[in-house]
Amino acid sequence: MSISKTLRLAASIALLTGLAQAAPTPPEILIVDAKSQPESLTVAPGGILIVGSASTPFIYKVRPGQTTAEKFFDASAEPAGTFFFGMLADAATNTLWACQLTPVPDATPVKRHTALRSFDLTTGAPKLRWNLPGDNSTCNDFTIGPDKALYISDTANSKIYKLPAGASSADLFLEDRALYGIDGITFLDGILYVNNVFSNNLYRIPIDAAGKAGAPVDIWMDQPVKGPDGMRAFHGKLLVAENGSGKISVITVHGDKASVMVIKEGLKTPTAVEPAGDTLWIAERGAGKAVSMAMPAW
Repeated sequence: MSISKTLRLAASIALLTGLAQAAPTPPEILIVDAKSQPESLTVAPGGILIVGSASTPFIYKVRPGQTTAEKFFDASAEPAGTFFFGMLADAATNTLWACQLTPVPDATPVKRHTALRSFDLTTGAPKLRWNLPGDNSTCNDFTIGPDKALYISDTANSKIYKLPAGASSADLFLEDRALYGIDGITFLDGILYVNNVFSNNLYRIPIDAAGKAGAPVDIWMDQPVKGPDGMRAFHGKLLVAENGSGKISVITVHGDKASVMVIKEGLKTPTAVEPAGDTLWIAERGAGKAVSMAMPAW
């Protein structure tokens, strides 16, 4: 074979290999079955999708270009009924943060013991475990602040906890009646915002120079949101999953007011959003799916 043909063949093989490696991930991925209840999801380096389950003791991962979820962490050795809420990949520390919840047997009304868990983002090996205080708690979601601390929402107890970088246990950051139902939590341009899945409100949490939190400030929105759940900051805006209306909305904050724009609707109980480049991933809990859409231009 001539040198020119050899070079052309090598180039063709390289092109085909590149196309195979760049195979797009399908826009909808069934996480095992329709009853898997993916409550939260996150994207790890390399485009690996990590998804929690609110109906099983498993955390799943989906590799780029694949349609089948595989187990990333198995908590079936925990007490019966254990499941997972919040998921957050922290590439800087190669850590996956997760909220693990376990029902208290025979409790009426329902009570749960919950724990903040962390795992090696590559191997899934357990790292940290911190049990939230109290007889009943709901570790729901978290965000990493400008100070590199992890801020954790406790829905049942109207609380935010703060885990300083490198610490093994968290401290109470804020407790306020307005936070009864706190769910999504994120920093936008250095400012902490939370939403309330019970009252359908959005709040700004003032933080002074000493790092102390003030009373939540209600942000007036120009149209109602219903069941605000997972929330992430992206390009100066807040992305919110509305589990009560089947919508994904973009919220633009202007001081103590905000405008709401719906970018997707018709979903079955969307509970989480995760921006990843030009793609927005959504946990569609009611359908057992992780679904994606192109990130709107704004």
